[in-house]
Amino acid sequence: MLVTLKEISQKAMAEKYAVGAFNTVNLDSIRAVLDAAEGLGQPVILQHAQLHESIAPLDIIGPIMVEMAKKATVPVCVHLDHGSDIGYLLRAMQLGFTSVMFDGSALPYDENVSLSKATAETAATYGVSVEAELGRVLRPEGGGEPDPTEATLTPEDCYTKPDEAAAFVAETGIDALAIAFGTAHGVYDVKPVLDVDRVALIRDAIGIPLVMHGGSGVTDEEFHKAIAGGITKVNYFTYMGLAGGKAVRRYLAENADRENIRYDEMSEVARLAMEADAAHAIGIFAGLE
Repeated sequence: MLVTLKEISQKAMAEKYAVGAFNTVNLDSIRAVLDAAEGLGQPVILQHAQLHESIAPLDIIGPIMVEMAKKATVPVCVHLDHGSDIGYLLRAMQLGFTSVMFDGSALPYDENVSLSKATAETAATYGVSVEAELGRVLRPEGGGEPDPTEATLTPEDCYTKPDEAAAFVAETGIDALAIAFGTAHGVYDVKPVLDVDRVALIRDAIGIPLVMHGGSGVTDEEFHKAIAGGITKVNYFTYMGLAGGKAVRRYLAENADRENIRYDEMSEVARLAMEADAAHAIGIFAGLE
């Protein structure tokens, strides 16, 4: 069933668990995530990131995500992740997405406030929830193309500050806030060090659901601590995709003597591996493991 981020995350906040939010770049990953969630009887969030537009155009993948969410036997939010302009977010709303994220985290504070507020006002006319971000969740060393604006930032520059978060939420009227407390996007060369105490301070200061970006490389115990501190939505993508890739490599090695291997064989191997990885993540976030 299709639900909003506000519905799915407020229940999680009240019952002290987190909902997994998975970027789904193709039909295989959508099926993997939904099958994992339905197998466990847990709510889930399907996400499309604006940065994936070139490999999964919103106008193509979006309607598929919405339709499959409607048919699911568990609550499913369909969310636009890391939107950088309101026009793109508006397209997602018009396609039936029930939640959007405006990412102004790299902008000056006042500009982030202004654009996040404008997004929330527009989304309200569609009955759509809004997530925004305050603080900087960086790429780890070796985690993709470097962002020159991040080169001089210290950890303290990046962390979300509780008092600033309270003012930001009050000014923007958003439904959920993505915060920075030591995680990073992508694959880690060095293990992240999380400031979990900061999560609880922000939770107490703002009173709305908190979002964790950059979940790769975080241990099960660290996820549990972050969720206990107030995280109610966890974005998870990289390791699920890697699980699919590793399964395909194994399959090719095990069938090296075969002359003809079809793409659909590899696709199914990847889908099942992603489903298993997503199920493990959902179980961790829900407190089942």
